[in-house]
Amino acid sequence: MTRGCELRMIRSVVRGYGAALPKRVVTNRELEDIVETSDEWIVQRTGIRQRYIAGEGETTASLGEQAARAALANAGLTPDDIDLVLVATSTPDNTFPATAVNIQNRLGMTHGYAFDLQAVCTGFVYAMATADLHIRGGMAKRVLVIGAETFSRILDWKDRTTCVLFGDGAGALVLEAAEGEGTIADRGVLTAHLRSDGSHKDKLYVDGGPSSTGTVGHLRMEGREVFKHAVGMITDVIEGAFAATGTTADDLDWLVPHQANRRIIDGSAKKLGIPSEKVVVTVDLHGNTSAASIPLALSVAASDGRIKKGDLVMLEAMGGGFTWGALLVRW
Repeated sequence: MTRGCELRMIRSVVRGYGAALPKRVVTNRELEDIVETSDEWIVQRTGIRQRYIAGEGETTASLGEQAARAALANAGLTPDDIDLVLVATSTPDNTFPATAVNIQNRLGMTHGYAFDLQAVCTGFVYAMATADLHIRGGMAKRVLVIGAETFSRILDWKDRTTCVLFGDGAGALVLEAAEGEGTIADRGVLTAHLRSDGSHKDKLYVDGGPSSTGTVGHLRMEGREVFKHAVGMITDVIEGAFAATGTTADDLDWLVPHQANRRIIDGSAKKLGIPSEKVVVTVDLHGNTSAASIPLALSVAASDGRIKKGDLVMLEAMGGGFTWGALLVRW
């Protein structure tokens, strides 16, 4: 699916942001006591130095609620101001109901609507694009877009190739309908480019599910295969976003990529001609938090003053399926 920068008066503008992380920090050194690995090996191949792991009572819904409340506070809004709660996750609290409905209830909302979206690591980009469609279609004025994950619950802690990569957390944005001139100078979502190819399913998947095994299952990944496809797929959709808006890498203020692997991030930026000083990197702090990684990175960079009002920001991700996508937004 591809949507270009159309002459529309309604834009989906970022009103607020927030994040939440579990209490427990797990360093690479700690993992040396669990599996045969080393801090040097993990850092060299991934750039990850630590990750947050959910403890008792910390779930995808509880982390998502915390991130949502932080985003609402940042926006100066309350749950009464929200029309839609949209949660991107691959690790829901329950098979059903949706984690979004759970969070809606935790926020004390009895109005509006809520649902989950599952596109693995690309989930937040898909969710942003979906929220934008609901806003521009007039179904919602304000949307809480949440990426929340507890991937630690689906990891095989005996598999050293995967358990060192992932972490838990949540991030959220409040999107709000606002009038624009229909140009790339408008604040808000300017274009979104989403792709998928199910022929790559077996390269990154969970070996369980209600219909297939009746179990939750564990994450399985062919790391080299994922790496081989990642840079090309990511650059393809980013170039599509540039073409749709008449922009180039030089126009970007920030690239906020999915935080999976530092080598993939660096390789994609280099291929696109985006200097490293324009790339937001938090993979060293959080590890791969799947659908939560982009909103967590946005929250870090907005909180420390790097991302400012009016900045042109590119979001991109690739995940299991494969799914991949890019979204250009003026902050």
